[in-house]
Amino acid sequence: MTAAVAGARTETRSPRRWWILIVLCLSTLVLVVDSMALTVAVPAMTEDTGASPQQIQWILDSYVLVFAGLLLTSGSLGDRFGRRKVMIIGLLLFGAASLAAVFCTTPGEVIAVRTAMGVGGALIMPSTLSILITVFDEEERPKAMAAWGSVSMLGLVGSPVLGGVLIDRFSWHSIFFINVPVVVLAVVAGLLLMPESKGPWQKPDPLGAVLSAVGMTALVWWIVEIPQHGAFEGRGLITLAVAIASLAGFVIWENTTASPMVPLVLFKHRNFTGGSISLALVQIGNGGLLLVLTQYLQSVLGYSPVKAGLAFTPLAVAALIGNGVGAKLAAKAGHRRLILAGMLLMAASFGLLTTVSAGSGFAVPAVALVLLGLGAGTAMPAAVGALMGTIPADKAGVGSALNDTIQQAGTALGIAILGSLLTSTFSAEMPAGAPEQAKQSISGALAVAQGDAGLVRAAKDAFIASMSTTLTVSAIGVLAAALLAVVVMRGGKDGAPAEEAAAPEKEVVPAA
Repeated sequence: MTAAVAGARTETRSPRRWWILIVLCLSTLVLVVDSMALTVAVPAMTEDTGASPQQIQWILDSYVLVFAGLLLTSGSLGDRFGRRKVMIIGLLLFGAASLAAVFCTTPGEVIAVRTAMGVGGALIMPSTLSILITVFDEEERPKAMAAWGSVSMLGLVGSPVLGGVLIDRFSWHSIFFINVPVVVLAVVAGLLLMPESKGPWQKPDPLGAVLSAVGMTALVWWIVEIPQHGAFEGRGLITLAVAIASLAGFVIWENTTASPMVPLVLFKHRNFTGGSISLALVQIGNGGLLLVLTQYLQSVLGYSPVKAGLAFTPLAVAALIGNGVGAKLAAKAGHRRLILAGMLLMAASFGLLTTVSAGSGFAVPAVALVLLGLGAGTAMPAAVGALMGTIPADKAGVGSALNDTIQQAGTALGIAILGSLLTSTFSAEMPAGAPEQAKQSISGALAVAQGDAGLVRAAKDAFIASMSTTLTVSAIGVLAAALLAVVVMRGGKDGAPAEEAAAPEKEVVPAA
């Protein structure tokens, strides 16, 4: 790079860009902390509100359904009306719903506020990544992506610990209240530090918005109900049909209308397609990890919720290291090599976890978590950076939303598939004469054991066997993602935006 080019780049960089990154990290952190802390609060919430298993499922799933269904539409709104504006509206809605949750006393009230939080989250998430890629140039973007990913990982690992401490000292309502000060800080900082950015004016696409919302909501609904109602029976079959019809109609409409909401032409770019599908496969592989490992730590090793959360510390530390190394190597090695190396480490981690036994203790999982953190910290920011580097600046919001939507679908599919596999394998491994409740899950088996050492031992052995099978499938999914990245994606740091999707530069409005 010549001195003239370097000087020109420095002059065009926002002097507030690193402060803006802090705002984006806070906005993302509040979503991660809330989702993970809620899983720790479920037992206390169930006891306090008298929620049924179906109501608890809706408390967890209502957020995911609304969030996934509105991502594409919210990304388009950010490009059209302003990404900062949409993000702040989302933060205010998320914060208000979190404050309302503090006063909830019934399951119905909690479901309602979780739905409102899903709308707020859908407005926040695409805006954070789209603002990041418009504020940072190609040279600094890997460092920014690494920092953004590190904060998300810290929230993912630390929130169960924080949630456990708050529930022990206060009540389950406190996990919602912690969102409020973070939201206030993010809103104030966003208004003071962040410039507005948007794409050029474009004709609205209401039909595309409706088709995408209905299709993605139906798809995620079908996925999360697979373990309970089956994939191709009764209501599940109807939901799948609605999802396929809506999403097929969306693709056809977006390829024929003069003003598409989502530039599907991006999929003609190999880095975008390869990065998107690789991330989806990785999310499918990762989908069951926390579910499986949390049960192993608590039900097999006997850890408390707080201790189980702390056990994920090696994952967070290793991910921070992986993010830092990946950011430094991105310019030299290129995204494709980093993705391949990181995903191979992730696959090795899953493979190592398949070797644990009831008497293994925490040593083997700790090593596996270090490998997983290094791999994820190296591969994930590189994959996101590669595909986001292909998106024109004026489509940053909806392009980010498309990436988020693909990952959300992959996560939901992974949880559904791997969760179902874990349950079915556990039931098959349990002794034929065991009580029916004991065959449903390891927690059910331990609940009915009543000091029966033989049943406890059988349940732990059955869970270890089902865990090994589930994580083998996860390893295969990550290896498939690595292979896809090598075959489909091109080398280099970032791909140039696809010519077909090229558009005028973004309009930047100075902050008030």
